Amino acid sequence: MSWLLTGGAGYIGAHVLRALQGAGHEVVVLDDLSTGVRRKVPEGVPLVRASVRDTAAVARAMTEHGVRGVVHLAAKKAVGESVERPRWYYQENVLGALSLADAMIEAGVRDIVYSSSAAVYGAVDVDLVTEDTPTLPVSPYGETKLIGEWVFRDVAAAHGLSVVALRYFNVAGAGSDALGDTGAFNLIPMVFRALSNGERPQVFGADYPTPDGSCIRDYIHVADLADAHAAAAGFAAAAPAGGSAAYNIGRGVGASVFDVMATVSQVVGYDVAAEVVARRPGDPARIVAAADAARTDLGWTARRDLSDMVASAWSAWQATG
Repeated sequence: MSWLLTGGAGYIGAHVLRALQGAGHEVVVLDDLSTGVRRKVPEGVPLVRASVRDTAAVARAMTEHGVRGVVHLAAKKAVGESVERPRWYYQENVLGALSLADAMIEAGVRDIVYSSSAAVYGAVDVDLVTEDTPTLPVSPYGETKLIGEWVFRDVAAAHGLSVVALRYFNVAGAGSDALGDTGAFNLIPMVFRALSNGERPQVFGADYPTPDGSCIRDYIHVADLADAHAAAAGFAAAAPAGGSAAYNIGRGVGASVFDVMATVSQVVGYDVAAEVVARRPGDPARIVAAADAARTDLGWTARRDLSDMVASAWSAWQATG
């Protein structure tokens, strides 16, 4: 029996694929390759090229490959872009979740690990965000991720699914040089891209109510995040039918944008001389996880720090750039 990994050719997906394999699971990847990269799917791993919005294709893939559970990563994920293109985000993320739920019901697949986000919490005013912190997203991206949680929670109750939603905090780093983040939406690759182009990296706002004025985030190494998915898959498979749970996946440690710039400067060996520009819409001042529940229930904890993330990301950037 296999796990269907949607978005498995992407940055996070490629790491999750390897973590699932390391935990002894067979994996089938479903990816439309709109942003995913074919080479990130190892030889011998079946790749179904399809969109999660194609319910019939997803259900067929589940049946043909003997799928027993799903890890659902496929989605659009940029806060700023979601503000500019909200309809597209609702189409891809919400309709995609509904389509996947329909396919699971049709194929008789019970277990799902859902890729959610810390963006569901919005602009919270707490030191540490717990799973009980009110969910008040401030961007269309965060709204679509929260609606996705509701979709799978309600479908689980009605149709006997078992759902684990993982609320990612800020993902960074690389598990190997071949698996680095080449996207333009996350802070650390944005810094690397600016440096490669001979430009000053940008800090989006330095007037937030934080110690140095820049946004504070909880950065989590992508390899740690991938391990959390493998742990969640085992948890979902053992959980009673009809249940759902959500877990924060972070380190419980906040780092400001200026902290990240200082770490990048240490790793690359020179001062990156960041430039302060206007805020981006939809960015809260501070969001840091309390990850105790994931440690207790899933048996998972993060092991790598910000220096590990930046150093591994820089190595991968140089290798593939």
